Amino acid sequence: MNDLFENFERIQRKDPEFHEIFKNFAFNEVFEYSTLSEKESILVMLASLIACQSPKAFKKILTSALDKDINPEEVKELLYQSVPYVGFGRAHNFFGVVIKVFDKKGIDRPSDNRSNTSQDNRYERGREIQENYFGKENMEMMRNQTPNDQKHFNIFLEGFCFGDFYTRDGLDDQQRELITFTFIATLGGCENQLRGHTQGNLAVGNDREKLISALTVIMPYIGFPRTLNALAIVNEICK
Repeated sequence: MNDLFENFERIQRKDPEFHEIFKNFAFNEVFEYSTLSEKESILVMLASLIACQSPKAFKKILTSALDKDINPEEVKELLYQSVPYVGFGRAHNFFGVVIKVFDKKGIDRPSDNRSNTSQDNRYERGREIQENYFGKENMEMMRNQTPNDQKHFNIFLEGFCFGDFYTRDGLDDQQRELITFTFIATLGGCENQLRGHTQGNLAVGNDREKLISALTVIMPYIGFPRTLNALAIVNEICK
């Protein structure tokens, strides 16, 4: 994965000591302890950089990986999936970064509509996915316990988060839940949501090893405190 750091030439030129330390750690050592595929590694790195609000590093890694480890359709879906979790305020700049990278590399932006829902069925489809991931009884309990003046947030989750995005083509369930776990772990302070999506990852077939590998890969970008907090959740849920 060393070639992913090739585009950080300014750091290499201006601060070669740090460049060597970070390259050896983030692009060599951490991968000795990860079992993620190259594509999964790229997806979680890019997802983490979105949540970190690091567009320059995102651009450099995307430029190195595009059409080698990840394709334009997957990049588009990564961006879409980020919006319900990091918010459009954080995701907005990265849409612009991706457009610039695609234009510079002469890549046509994916134009096909990858949606599989309509205004008539997006809530129903979203609820189905929620119940498949988190259990029908758990979701019914959450809906029943939600105060009346807050029930619209459940509606938003069903239609917008799960109905509009999780049903799309371009990434599979395992990839979507893995990057969602990454978004939340990177944000920090979202432990209840991280518990839920740790369970969601297990439900779609991402095991403890994969989650620990994801945290291993993104640790250089999010630091030790958030990594250790997320590991504590994984250890709590994946007993």
